[in-house]
Amino acid sequence: MSEQQPNPYTSGPAGQGGPPGAPGQGDYKWGPGEASYGYPQPYPAAPAYQPTIGGAGMSVPGGYPAAPVGGAGFALGDITVAGDQIITPSGAMPLRGAMWNATDFSRTEEKIPPHAIVLAIVFFLFCLLGLLFLLMKEKTTTGYIQVTVTSGGRHHSTMIPAVDANTYHWVMSQLNHARALSM
Repeated sequence: MSEQQPNPYTSGPAGQGGPPGAPGQGDYKWGPGEASYGYPQPYPAAPAYQPTIGGAGMSVPGGYPAAPVGGAGFALGDITVAGDQIITPSGAMPLRGAMWNATDFSRTEEKIPPHAIVLAIVFFLFCLLGLLFLLMKEKTTTGYIQVTVTSGGRHHSTMIPAVDANTYHWVMSQLNHARALSM
């Protein structure tokens, strides 16, 4: 290398290297010196005691206090609101400041059931009133309602199956109650 462009791989003063074995040339080691962001870090030691929620055997992660035992709670799918926290399969989140959302992925179809068609054909042969059986309608609801909650830097989503056309209204009433508690 020339004098104008010092060797960036030496650890000597101002990037000046020397002959091999001299200070500054042999001190260089390839790769990062210490573990930094992105490199595996050692796991912290497990706590000696971890409180549980209401004796149910579910552990509470550090940083969030345990829910009061007598507190009223409710559940939306696998999201449970108990006391001042939200309990999900991925861990607990604080209730205060939580953001709740619901998306309706259900649909309701209305069709004439097969037995009504059979009755209409049979009674049409005997009297014209058999056509009134074609007015029978059957409503079927399929799909699900997605409920998401974000709090304390964490996010969880769950799916609630839609059993009838009023399932979304029930979920929204529960969600509005959760939003009121999150204030």
